[in-house]
Amino acid sequence: MNRRQLLCSAAVLPAAALSAATVQQKQIKITGIETDVLKRPPGSPYYDAIHTFGTASGSVVLRIRTDAGITGWASSSFGTVAGGPRVVQTILEEEVKPVLIGKDPAFPRRIRADLWKALEYQGVGGATQFAIAAVDIAIWDILGKSANLPVYKMLGAFRDRIPVYSMCGWYYDNDDDLSHLKRAISEAVGQGYPAVKIKVGRGSLDDDIRRIRLAQEVLGKDRRLMVDANQVFNRNEALRRGRVYQQMGCFWYEEPLPPQDMEGYSELARELDMRIATGENLNTKYAFADLISRRGADVVQPDNRRAGGVTEWMEIAAIADANGLELASHGGGATNLNMLLAMPNAIYMESSGPQKIKNGEVAAPEEAGMSSEVSEAEIKKYKV
Repeated sequence: MNRRQLLCSAAVLPAAALSAATVQQKQIKITGIETDVLKRPPGSPYYDAIHTFGTASGSVVLRIRTDAGITGWASSSFGTVAGGPRVVQTILEEEVKPVLIGKDPAFPRRIRADLWKALEYQGVGGATQFAIAAVDIAIWDILGKSANLPVYKMLGAFRDRIPVYSMCGWYYDNDDDLSHLKRAISEAVGQGYPAVKIKVGRGSLDDDIRRIRLAQEVLGKDRRLMVDANQVFNRNEALRRGRVYQQMGCFWYEEPLPPQDMEGYSELARELDMRIATGENLNTKYAFADLISRRGADVVQPDNRRAGGVTEWMEIAAIADANGLELASHGGGATNLNMLLAMPNAIYMESSGPQKIKNGEVAAPEEAGMSSEVSEAEIKKYKV
């Protein structure tokens, strides 16, 4: 190549880059939303300390359409409240939709602020937060697809895989001999999980000890065991049992108190040396900031429906990281995975059932967006 050819080729490159940038910078507008309520048939019940699962579950599926032909997806599930999906659907269709139409999805924080302002009269917690979180997840799905990148890379990836643990240790009917519990834990070990979580608190302390000992026997010395009390205790009982769980070597003690008892969590964390984990029932970064400022947790556990979606999650993770705290998700799946992979302080993703686990970890998703789409077959099968 001579000098003239070199200069000509160099002149072409900025023009090509400018053309690509023009395409990339073209504003995308939201043109509409669609929702479906799904209801799954009842199965065999299973329990934690205060809830019954498996008998009435459903979800609301959200699709945000754009003028670029890109659709953002999100799905918000309910494990116990049969009417919950319909409530969230109404909020999305009647109150959220007018705010979204015409908006540019490249501004997720502005959209969040607009939604908070529009919905402040009824508050931005509870079912309203489920709706806001679904919108935020779908918005990030649009952004990832627009850039042809999985969202964890758009957020600034920290890793490309994350450790997982299995939430398999439920209470089951007709399981006085704990054979069902033993089978569930054994299956998790066979699937390659390096850690398992079991439920405690539904019965006596002696019953908890029996469940923990069984789990530890199945797991062996090289795997971790977490215990989860699902809000069932008062402060005195939480401390009494926590001392026993700590002595038995459990890795963390999850949600022993109701989520609003911030001072109780602070007292418990001061008294126990084991990790206190909580946060699945906290709404927005403000509740997490309150908990963290009180030093009420060692591991914070956002839920992608209640905590506010991708935008809020990343801010929660940053607040926790700045205070030297670890983070683990409540729940699993590709949506949580995309977020956790961009958090330096993330230590676990909750999961269950068969996964592609290698050395105790699951790998990053490869698909552009949030990998949050729901199949047409599933929608057709369960749509109300």
